[in-house]
Amino acid sequence: MDTATVERFEAGRPRLASLAYRLLGSAADAEDVVQDAFLRWQAADRDRIRVPEAWLTKVVTNLALDRLRSAQARRERAVGAWLPEPLLEGDPMLGPAETVEQRESVSVAVLMLLERLPPVERAVYVLREAFAYSHNEIAEILDVSVSASQQHALRARRHVAAERRAGAVDREAARRIVEEFIAAAASGETERLVAMLTEDATAVSDGGGVMGRFWSETAPARIAATFRAAFKPTEAKRRLAGGSPAIHAGIVNGAPAMIAVIGDRVAGVVVLDPRGDKIAALHGIAHRDSLARATRQWRRTGHGAPFIESW
Repeated sequence: MDTATVERFEAGRPRLASLAYRLLGSAADAEDVVQDAFLRWQAADRDRIRVPEAWLTKVVTNLALDRLRSAQARRERAVGAWLPEPLLEGDPMLGPAETVEQRESVSVAVLMLLERLPPVERAVYVLREAFAYSHNEIAEILDVSVSASQQHALRARRHVAAERRAGAVDREAARRIVEEFIAAAASGETERLVAMLTEDATAVSDGGGVMGRFWSETAPARIAATFRAAFKPTEAKRRLAGGSPAIHAGIVNGAPAMIAVIGDRVAGVVVLDPRGDKIAALHGIAHRDSLARATRQWRRTGHGAPFIESW
């Protein structure tokens, strides 16, 4: 390909990667899908492609859907231990964030909700809510009727409606929420933690690092007890984690989060999903493969002093 053709693809790469990430919940898989799209762009008869952006959007969407439908993806996600790959604030793969719908479509809570949707329904929601495609355009991308696109969108919006947040969380608000949670967890007073949680709060973790296995809790008292125990530092936990992490407050996928860092490596994140002045959900991610991109982003950007210097 000539330079101009390559540059045309590269100019759209961030948008395509953001689309693929919302569909797949994995930055690594999103990068693979975009690279596969580049190879198809390279091999295509580009003189016959009237609107390259639309053509590439269709290719990326359908490559992502193929992955979601694959036997391997069904095996990996059927066990219930799947969590999205976290993206730190400033990561370009987070994509557009001007509207509430765009922000929520990349939140960990909504990505997990979308995981329970049929693949086509998930694609319609992402294309419509995060990228503002018309139903006519979505019908063309997915090879469905306009009425089917509208029906898919309606069902998906109803499914996601309960998880809508009021808006973006700025750095100061995120730090305050995280600091209050860490202080409560480290205080030894389980009641303080329970008071910060909604009555229907949930917590899930991929089990990486100190937890050892996937776990989930749905009762505030049990969630509080689990996090209280996790904040009791022991030598065994330090060995499992590979060191003694510093705990930072940050923003991950648009939500306040605790970020555990060992040296310059992100060792774990706990994303908090606020509802009003309480926390409705906690998502813990600590597997190294899931944190590789977060570690690269951490090393590239500045960050403030940790809330806990050494855990």
